[in-house]
Amino acid sequence: MSDSAPRRARVRAPELIGRGGWLNTGGKQYTLADLRGRIVILDFWTFCCVNCLHVLDELRELERKHRDTVVIIGVHSPKFVHEADHQAVVDAVERYGVEHPVLDDPELATWKQYAVRAWPTLVVIDPEGYVVAQHAGEGHAHAIERLVEELEAEHEAKGTLRRGDGPYVPPEPEPTTLRFPGKALLLPSGTFLVSDTTRHQLVELAEDGETVVRRIGSGTRGFTDGDARTASFNEPQGLALMEDGSVVVADTVNHALRRLDLATGEVTTLAGTGRQWWQGSATSGPAREVDLSSPWDVAWWNGKVWIAMAGVHQLWAYDPADGTVFVTAGTTNEGLVDGPGDQAWFAQPSGLAATPERLWLADSETSALRWVDLDGTVRTAVGTGLFDFGHRDGAAEQALFQHPLGVTALPDGSVAVSDTYNHALRRYDPATGEVTTLATDLREPSDAVLVGEDIVVVESARHRLTRLRLPEEAVRVEGVAHRTQRAATEVAPGALRLDVIFQAPAGQKLDTRYGPSTRLLVSSTPPELLRSGEGTGTDLSRTLELNPDVSEGVLHVSAMAASCDDDPANEYPACHVHQQDWGVPVRLAEGGADRLPLVLAGMDG
Repeated sequence: MSDSAPRRARVRAPELIGRGGWLNTGGKQYTLADLRGRIVILDFWTFCCVNCLHVLDELRELERKHRDTVVIIGVHSPKFVHEADHQAVVDAVERYGVEHPVLDDPELATWKQYAVRAWPTLVVIDPEGYVVAQHAGEGHAHAIERLVEELEAEHEAKGTLRRGDGPYVPPEPEPTTLRFPGKALLLPSGTFLVSDTTRHQLVELAEDGETVVRRIGSGTRGFTDGDARTASFNEPQGLALMEDGSVVVADTVNHALRRLDLATGEVTTLAGTGRQWWQGSATSGPAREVDLSSPWDVAWWNGKVWIAMAGVHQLWAYDPADGTVFVTAGTTNEGLVDGPGDQAWFAQPSGLAATPERLWLADSETSALRWVDLDGTVRTAVGTGLFDFGHRDGAAEQALFQHPLGVTALPDGSVAVSDTYNHALRRYDPATGEVTTLATDLREPSDAVLVGEDIVVVESARHRLTRLRLPEEAVRVEGVAHRTQRAATEVAPGALRLDVIFQAPAGQKLDTRYGPSTRLLVSSTPPELLRSGEGTGTDLSRTLELNPDVSEGVLHVSAMAASCDDDPANEYPACHVHQQDWGVPVRLAEGGADRLPLVLAGMDG
């Protein structure tokens, strides 16, 4: 390494292995040796995880600017059983517009080799095959770009950089009417409006649910208001009718709410700036001036548009009377906690359905069905937390879903749940407290609408609407229960040193102008696992006391750090927030580890 080159820790990168093989490479299998001479960025992701989807979007610009030196490889590392299905990974790669090679690793082999502990995690490998940086969570694209530029200069000078076309080979497009549709809405005319998510459009279908009446949106990613032909969306999802007869659209990747005038086809923006909400951003104010984060669904309830804000694990609302948005429930912490709205925790709320007394919601990452009462209290009907899921009918307290994305109110007071990763339509009846299965053999159902005595299901991965007669009798299904297949970390009972590693990226320093710029929040499931050490503080290291009477559980760790560009000449330096939530399954064992390092950014020395 030349004297002028920056000194950095380097660890030889483990090989890339995954039983599912490679996607987006035209059938070619790759090893790290094939990629020598390139800067390789491994993106450990799973398609259920909204933070992973944010990182896919963060990386698009980097991918475009450094196409001849950088190879991004998505390492798909499943959380849910369904995500280990190879075809589901193929679908997800197309659904989310992933334009780089993806290694399908259903057994988490490469995840374990790299000692990854969180979705998403980014690992940077230099052109000689050494790991030079690791980042967990979102908000790291600027730091990685700076590192890429350093590596380009350093390895250009050494003669170890190899430029040229990357290994990405796009799949052949499929000629279907819809492509991974997200949500649907029955219009007063009897037609259906469908968010054609992967094609960045809205499609109006005739009453048969098949014939195209019109398309709204240019069909390319964008954030432009205008008529049906010129307006553009970015992976739109939820749809709701407003009192004035217009439709509000959750324009998910634009972090915005849009308004569609059904009569004219004109699209305007109601809420959002196009920027993603970060810790410290405003949580209320004029709707066009407040940042949002991956709004996934919308519902008209009690005079306002309620928003399932999947990207920050909250519910928000838009008030058309005064044009404001504001948080209605959730703390931004990810998990399952009931109670008053400002104390409740959600995990990627993705589906909403309003009844006069309740707002129902599908809380996807906890595989839960929950509701909000008129007084704002949040309650759970089905679901226990981030790590338990399956397909089990019966009493609600032991019933299981698997990453549901949709919920539909039925006339008898019960609700239908689009149980996405179980490929099923389920029903919960509050009167009996029972969960049953209405239909199976659907393919990733993400929403459903009631049409008379029928229910029309958005079969997202079959690219169609499917009409079912609402059955009087439940389908018999053999119950299965799963826990996430990540291996538990063996830790010693007693004192455990928790170290969140954060090194400010090159050219930045911690932002301490207004006090500490770091935050650490720790809790556990079950709560009895921690004798001490839970709660919030500003130090990224902490000693936890583990209860020897609890054999296993999950440590929930949320960390945030803010760093600013370190240039004395710049009076207004740009600042960047880095944040990540970890759920670390642990098993107490004599001789287990007494230190738990979690890398937010940098390398664990």
